[in-house]
Amino acid sequence: MPKDPAPKSTPDAQHAEHEEYGEYGEYGDEPEEQPVVEHVADDDRFGAVTVRLDTREGEVTVTGASVPRVVLRRAAGTQPADHVPIGTRDGARLTLTVDGAEAEVDPAKGRLTRRSYRVDVRHGDRCWRLVPDSIPGSRLLRGEEPLGEFTSEGNGRVAAEWGEDAAVGYALAAAFGTGAQPMWMIAIEMVGDMLPG
Repeated sequence: MPKDPAPKSTPDAQHAEHEEYGEYGEYGDEPEEQPVVEHVADDDRFGAVTVRLDTREGEVTVTGASVPRVVLRRAAGTQPADHVPIGTRDGARLTLTVDGAEAEVDPAKGRLTRRSYRVDVRHGDRCWRLVPDSIPGSRLLRGEEPLGEFTSEGNGRVAAEWGEDAAVGYALAAAFGTGAQPMWMIAIEMVGDMLPG
């Protein structure tokens, strides 16, 4: 006896299957966040600046025709923290190079105050500081001189308004995110977290 041919998939059957399994799988789960994001920012001053963030390996690379190559890496074997794009705020577990030359990176712990989210970099006779100055944004300083304003949600996409010294600013903004809530908002959230649900 000949076998019946397999039933053809009709649009209605496909729709029912789609509803049963959801757009992303059996339980409708969204796809995992991509561990590597590469974004090309069209910088008003420096042209195309490519920012590559690899959250799994803990690496940020910034390149462009008009900026030095900057690479910031998390040490192998470091347990990554979810709330920091590069995975750690421990400067002893980070290496930074600017055009192949080693630089020192010193992120603060990131506690209650905006200033505690600052990140300092020393390279040769130059020093930079990325420090939050609003909820979404951070300012890049060289000494007391403001160089530019950066925004990044920690997803590898960085926007800048300039100044100079783009590559270091892009790397720090991508690696640590930008902005911080004011202390009074953090305090309210902490009190809310302590109240029974």
